[in-house]
Amino acid sequence: MKFDTSKRTTLQEPVQSILRLWEKEPKLKAKHSPIAVEASLKKALSPRFEIVFAGAFSAGKSMLINALLGRELLYSAEGHATGTECYIEYAEAGQERVVLTFSSEAEIGEQVKVLCERLGLNIEGDFARAEVLELLQKASAAIIQTEGGESKSDRAKQAKGLQLLIEGFTANRDRIHAKDNAIYSMEQLHFSNLSEAASYARRGSNSAVLKRLNYFCCHPLLNDGNILVDLPGIDAPVKKDSELTYRKIEDSETSAVIAVLKPAAAGEMTKEETELLEKMRSNPGVRDRVFYVFNRIDETWYNTELRKRLENLIQEQFQDITRLYKTSGLLGFYGSQVKGTTARDRFGLDTLFAENVKGFSEEEETPQFVSEFNNYCANSGKLTRTQFKVSVNGYDTPNENYTRILGEWGNSLIDRLIEDSGIEEFRAGITRYLTEEKHPQLIAALADDLAPICTELKNRYLEIRRDLDSQPQEIEAMKARELERLNQQLQEAASELQQLLETEVNQVITNADPAFEEDFQALKAKMVTRLDELLQTFSVMKAYRCAVSSHPRNSTAPLIAVLVEALYSLANDLELVLVEYSETIARNFCTRLLQRLRKTETYRSIYRLLGNDGGIEFKVRELEKGLISGLTGAAKVECDRYVRESPRFYDEGTFSIYQFRQTLQQTSQGYDAESMVEAEPAIRQLLKLDFEPKVSLTIRSTFRQTINQTLKTNLLPMAEQQKGDICKQYGAARSHLEKTLEREALEKLYRNQERQQEVEENIEAYGWAISTINQYLDELTLFDKKLPDIDGFQLSGSQVANSGILKRA
Repeated sequence: MKFDTSKRTTLQEPVQSILRLWEKEPKLKAKHSPIAVEASLKKALSPRFEIVFAGAFSAGKSMLINALLGRELLYSAEGHATGTECYIEYAEAGQERVVLTFSSEAEIGEQVKVLCERLGLNIEGDFARAEVLELLQKASAAIIQTEGGESKSDRAKQAKGLQLLIEGFTANRDRIHAKDNAIYSMEQLHFSNLSEAASYARRGSNSAVLKRLNYFCCHPLLNDGNILVDLPGIDAPVKKDSELTYRKIEDSETSAVIAVLKPAAAGEMTKEETELLEKMRSNPGVRDRVFYVFNRIDETWYNTELRKRLENLIQEQFQDITRLYKTSGLLGFYGSQVKGTTARDRFGLDTLFAENVKGFSEEEETPQFVSEFNNYCANSGKLTRTQFKVSVNGYDTPNENYTRILGEWGNSLIDRLIEDSGIEEFRAGITRYLTEEKHPQLIAALADDLAPICTELKNRYLEIRRDLDSQPQEIEAMKARELERLNQQLQEAASELQQLLETEVNQVITNADPAFEEDFQALKAKMVTRLDELLQTFSVMKAYRCAVSSHPRNSTAPLIAVLVEALYSLANDLELVLVEYSETIARNFCTRLLQRLRKTETYRSIYRLLGNDGGIEFKVRELEKGLISGLTGAAKVECDRYVRESPRFYDEGTFSIYQFRQTLQQTSQGYDAESMVEAEPAIRQLLKLDFEPKVSLTIRSTFRQTINQTLKTNLLPMAEQQKGDICKQYGAARSHLEKTLEREALEKLYRNQERQQEVEENIEAYGWAISTINQYLDELTLFDKKLPDIDGFQLSGSQVANSGILKRA
């Protein structure tokens, strides 16, 4: 069944209408992104449907395209990897053409360099010089001869690729620019039709220097915007060629991929093929529009181990794949071409394969198809138990065997060969997909992406409609309802306020309040830096004077007296810092708390119900006073304890007692102030050993716990009390609400009317869009993809306007 795709543009407006409705619902926007819908809509409406043939070098991509179209357009030869991009698009009969884009000299030079490195050839200077080109030609010819022929080894194939590249550059030098890619129409190159231009482009030497080919062919498979894209191998010798293929696989313009895989010949998936499959799956533009083709299947006919490995691979990794084909592009394509030949042209040897037959010696060369045909007849086992009793004689040349066998069996044998090649099944599958399945599948993907958005919209509209239907329709009824709900609203607001306050405390206690953490970090940093300042500026002479002045009868003072004065001095100075920063922490916390509360819906609700904040701001200011009193008091107690030496300060075996004894020994050298002053560094070190652990314990443990506990003991009772105070203000709330309710009820009626009109307009727009899309889905028999409609839609926008709500108001 074929579908009329001319109507698909009618989907754009209804889908865009759905997306516009979605944008109007901020509560829903976070649930689903419309990006997937926009991408699938673009794909469904696009006049282009690019089908990329992707695979490794020599996988047979070009041959499969030739087989698919039934004509030899693209160059295909084992061992010759080019960086040519080919786009094959539709043209009306009589308007076929080709546009050819040549590689630049710089790009060709890069390919020459890569091939020379692989072949172990050293070239110096510019490859384009005549003497260098000649040397490269001779070197590549020598490698081919040494290897025994151009198809005998990978090295020989690469040498042939280099040879063709040099030949193409030499033959087309006038068309190749230094850095730019020259573009020619076939008329500019004096070709009268597509066949001539294609024949020129297929020639290996020309193909090697062509960067891009744009074919415009008259073929039904290309109709409806289908474009076949052939790209360099994913393992191309020039890295940027393989990167080009990967980028195209991930491009949003790519609609489907035909993955041409080589395990039938290689026995397993390569690293590049695995990466290819991963990139295909990650492209939302491709989705499941992937065809897997195991080409060169004929190689498994002659190798049992290869056949088993392929079967295991398919069973393990591709068991759920429905679009999977096993083909021999070479046998299938040339088999279809040979059907048009006769014994008079030796079944294509003098026409189709004429260039391949000509050799340098007097003996004819054997075209690859002829060799594979003879192998098929003799060794494949495909003709066992059939009517074809074919013999391949060792005393005849391959070409003689070929012509004799076809003379005996004719097209009936060729038909069997084509059937075994799998090409007909592949062509039928692609044709069926492009003509019957493609468009319904694109629309089904669009419907799948739309479904969750439509479901959310439908539920949202029904929810709004139910809410509006439950609203009173008259002012007195609305006032009565609001007054009935007043007590409940006060209770709810008060409870929410208490929860907000408790949350604020918990955020601080669990270190989840960044602003509070910043304030506390400032306290910690200041305590550490202030201790360092006090130790650096500590004066032994000043402490000594204080000690002596306390005892007028004495002219000297012990070390312990100097230390006592120092302990008092440091403790008192640190107390000033801790008190100051404790006050700052308390003030900042309460300021932030009030600011946060004012931004909440709970605060606004309380203000609306009472006409004021219910005493919240007053209570927060009272809280601030309580916190400052509690924290500063705790700070004084904390620093007062610094006067006492640390419990283990004099323990045996500690560095502090060692330092104390050393200092005592130094200060005991005399009885005047000088010996004490000389010991000042040692005394400072003693004080540092005592005070650093104390301050560290304060800022890292004890005082933070004190702050947390002070917050809890002050804020949580206040929250409980504030909740009760608000709930007790029902009388004031009722009095206030009665004053404002008349105006609010009228405003709410207007708002409800506007909302009702808006939602019904949205429902109407939604219903039209869904109906249009579902009608199209019905035409495509995609009944299981239909989108959710809204049943029971009756109230129109005009009916809302005339419903009498305003009149009653």
